[in-house]
Amino acid sequence: MSKLFGYLLTPIFYLFFGLSLCVFHPIQWICYKLFGYKAHKTSVDILNLFLTYCQIFLFNSISFKNEYNLPTDRPIIFAANHQSMYDIPSLIWFLRKYSAKFISKIELTKGIPSISINLRLGGGANINRKDNKQAISEIIKLGRRMKENYWSTVIFPEGTRAKDGMVKQFQFGGIATILKAVPNALVVPIAIENSWKIVRFGMFPLTTGHDLKWTVLKPIEPAEKTPNEITLEVETEIRKVLGQEI
Repeated sequence: MSKLFGYLLTPIFYLFFGLSLCVFHPIQWICYKLFGYKAHKTSVDILNLFLTYCQIFLFNSISFKNEYNLPTDRPIIFAANHQSMYDIPSLIWFLRKYSAKFISKIELTKGIPSISINLRLGGGANINRKDNKQAISEIIKLGRRMKENYWSTVIFPEGTRAKDGMVKQFQFGGIATILKAVPNALVVPIAIENSWKIVRFGMFPLTTGHDLKWTVLKPIEPAEKTPNEITLEVETEIRKVLGQEI
């Protein structure tokens, strides 16, 4: 039934999702050129509010839970499992208070309305996966910006999307590299649930009627812990929420 409704509702979802991207592309450019970074960030936040709640056209519900009073005067590394591209707009919107940045493939900085311009101007790290030296350099630069501006960053330690919802083994490299540049950063796990179900049949049809959940878990102080230990703790806590054994 979810797939059947998907055939009917997916075109409506894509219409409004794509329209949001196209409308906010020039808005982002104007905000940045005329008013600077803060105005641009506000436009990006509002864009991702629209992108997040486009899920209502698929009858998917959105739930974000954060029971922790996270600091805004300290860099944060948010580490989450990754299930679909629809994880990202909600993370940007719900973590807007913490100026969440992303590590993205450099190929995405061209050709995609709104998304490409944000990646170029937003302050994240755009990496060439075929050039390890460039990738590490960009992540270190991101770490410096985090330190200077009290920004946060979101990383997906799995390295790829878990298309069946089953968490893949977390890799410690991302956390280790960022902590070298920002050793005082707080590490905060986020468990993402059910977004993989939207794309279980690929780009079309998208499926409907899911409870999409983002849950912020207990922060981890990095002091006196190795990146391996931190990464394992993040993975373990996320798996507990998802009911998956490590």
